[in-house]
Amino acid sequence: MEWLIFLLVAAAVVAGVFWAKKHFRQEIERAKRINRANKNK
Repeated sequence: MEWLIFLLVAAAVVAGVFWAKKHFRQEIERAKRINRANKNK
């Protein structure tokens, strides 16, 4: 039974990552650009 719960949690995490990538790509790209600009200063 534990492995089934682990499997469900793992699947939820993977699905969450894919969902976040789809919905927050612009914000992630903007944050990367800002971080690069700050490092170049």
